[in-house]
Order: sequence, then structure tokens, then C-alpha cells
Amino acid sequence: MYDPIRASDEAILRLRAHHPSLIDLTTGRVERLLAALGHPERRLPPVIHVAGTNGKGSTVSYLRAIAEAAGLKVHVITSPHLVRFAERIRVAGELISDARMSELIDKLETANAGEPISFFEITTVLAIQAFAETPADLCIVEVGLGGRFDATNIFDAPAVSVITPVDYDHLEMLGPELSKIAWEKAGIIKRGRPVVVARQMEEGEAVILEEAEKLDAPVTLMGRDFDAWEERGRLLVQMPDQLYDLPAPSLFGGYQFANAGLAVAAALALGDPRIDEAALAKGVSSAVWPARFQRLTKGPMAHLAAERGSDLWLDGGHNPHAGRALAEAAGRLTARDPRPLVLVAAMFARKDALGFFQPFADLKPTVFATTFDSPNAAPADELAAAAAQAGLAVEEVADVTEGVRRALAMPGPAPHILICGGLHFAGEVLAMSPETWPT
Repeated sequence: MYDPIRASDEAILRLRAHHPSLIDLTTGRVERLLAALGHPERRLPPVIHVAGTNGKGSTVSYLRAIAEAAGLKVHVITSPHLVRFAERIRVAGELISDARMSELIDKLETANAGEPISFFEITTVLAIQAFAETPADLCIVEVGLGGRFDATNIFDAPAVSVITPVDYDHLEMLGPELSKIAWEKAGIIKRGRPVVVARQMEEGEAVILEEAEKLDAPVTLMGRDFDAWEERGRLLVQMPDQLYDLPAPSLFGGYQFANAGLAVAAALALGDPRIDEAALAKGVSSAVWPARFQRLTKGPMAHLAAERGSDLWLDGGHNPHAGRALAEAAGRLTARDPRPLVLVAAMFARKDALGFFQPFADLKPTVFATTFDSPNAAPADELAAAAAQAGLAVEEVADVTEGVRRALAMPGPAPHILICGGLHFAGEVLAMSPETWPT
């Protein structure tokens, strides 16, 4: 899998040089290295383990914000990064430094003793070692790919497991059937440990519930045991014993009410008395997660858009479920401010571009199809063909900057411009200026 490591990631370049980026779904090499290090995974604070196809990152951001609003120190591991590798590892609330990574790399390379291990595996262990050496109250771990055989699936008794919506993605690794994908995600469920599950398609839900029953894991299922919805511009979360009336989620889009509601249920499942209603309210209304329908107000393209009177948005969604959610959010935007919508899109070749574009048909956006710096990026003409097949007006452009300039040059009212199609593409956009680097 293509995973950009930029020149600013000096400490991590050594690992990339010696360890392959290929995905080989197994936990054996991670378990071996953890044992060599004295099992740092057993010295962590309570762990929330998050898997799913869509909404993982947003759910993690709400969980972190809720916990920090309650005064907890929180470790977080997520992937992929957008601009700098350090975004993946947040130690007690702060991004890991290059100096700390360099120290840990030396330690891990010595412990690994030249044995085979992939880049993602050794960096996962690096994060766990960093967490074990720094006091904190909570550890939030996002699955990299799948769940059952993911490098992060090394916790025997997580405090809570969370499964966000499961959909078709990474079919070459996890699919092709939805039931197989759900089985992979359900692999993070552990015997006797609580699992909080988002609303699912019927086929996926059946697999997840069967796995939980087999492991005697208590399930809290959205739509059955709790629910979350938007009402009067606020987030309502109905738990079995209480209705929470909370501020609207800080992240834009109707689907974020479900993501935030899932995070609320997971936070409550921890049973930590410090997480009260005030912390829930502050957390859901203050979470930050870049490239998830993010309004860009800084950087060179944002300045161009502002001069024209356009608003510029960025989203990393890249599959049909994400396309539906993104189209819903864009629909809210154009309903509130009925100006033309323009998509500047690029994505990996293996993604379902037609399925991504189809939900936008009723919005009738203009699409500027482009590509980005990756050997796995879809050529602009293939992406344009998928957009045209979805019934959208489309033109090919050389790069994202040309796409934005072309959008701004269109006659008529200043358009809403949405840059979309994938997290790696979004990362390329954010990398253009230090003003937009995630912190």
C-alpha cells in the first residue's frame, strides 16, 4: 500500500528503508517483537479498540475529545497520516517528536534483531512502547486494516471494542463479500469484553452479533440498545437509562451525528465517573479531525477561493458509503447556500469510483477529475469515465491546483468547491503549506 513518508519525517525514514510496506495480515510478528520488549501492551491504561470501514477516525476524534474534556490524559494511534508520520501517534495528548521516535527506533531495531517485520507492524509496536513508557488514563487504538489480523489486534481484554459502519472497501484484502469484511472487523471483539456497534447493514450486523455471542461479549448496538439523531440542531443520544441532549457535533455532515453518538455510547461503556454529561457535551462539540469535510481557510488554494468568494472543503472519503455520506453533507451545504457545487476528485485505482460518484447525481455538480503523486493513483481519464457514467458533467485536469483554478474561473456565482476522493490525496493538499498541517 502506498504510504507517503515525506522528507520532514527524518526519524521514520530509517524504518521505511529497512522494512517493507506490503500488507501481510497476521499478528505473529508483532506478538514476537512485543514479547522481546517485555510486553509493553500489558502496561497500558484502559484500551478502546476501534474498527470499521467508515467513521473510525471521526469516532476516535470524538472519543479523544470527550476523554480530554473529562480531564483524562489520552494516548491515540491512528492511520494513515495526512502530512507527517507523527500524526499517527499522540502520546498523552501530544504528537510524538522526531527525537522520541529516533530513540524508540533504536530500541525496537535492537529488540527485533533483524527478524522480518513490516513497516506498519514495527511502527505499531513503536506506538505501544511509547505509550507504555508514558503515564496516561486511556489509550485509543484505531485498526489499520480489517481487524482480526491487524497489527493492532494484540489486546486480550480491551476496556471497550467499537465497530463503526462496515461497508465494501479493501476488497482485495478483506472481501469480496460483506459478511467476510464484517468477520474481519469483528475480530477485535474479545471474550467477555463489551463491544459498542454502529448501525450496520443486515448482513454485516448478523456476523458481528454472532461473533459477540460466541465470545460472551456484551453488545450495545445502535438502533437496538441505543440510538443517536439530530433534533433542533442538537445531538440526542438515547441510552437505555438516560436521554442525553448534547450540542451538535463539531464535524460537518448529518452522518457525524451517528459517529458522535457512537463515541458517546463507547465513552459511557468505559464506566469512568469522570466522563459526565458536561464532558460528553464539550467533547462532541470540540473534536477536530482533518480532511473530514474540513473547511480550508488557510493555504494557497484557500486564499484563491476567498478572493473569488468561494468556500473550499476537503474530504478523504473514498468508497460508496463515504460517497453517500459526503453527498448528504454537500446537500446540506447547497440547501443552506444554493450556489453551484464543484468536485475536484482523485482516488486510488482500486477504489469503486462509480459507487463513490453515484450519490452525487441529484446535486448535479461539475467534476474536475485529476490524479496525484502515487503509483496507485487512478489516471484522470479513468476517474472521468466513472464520473460520466454516474451522469455527472466532468472534465480532466492535470492536478488539484488546476482543478481549483478552473472551478474558480467558471461563470456564474462563486461555487462551493469540494476536494475529495481519498486520504492520501487529501494529505497531498494539506502538505502544500505548513499552515494546513495537522497538529
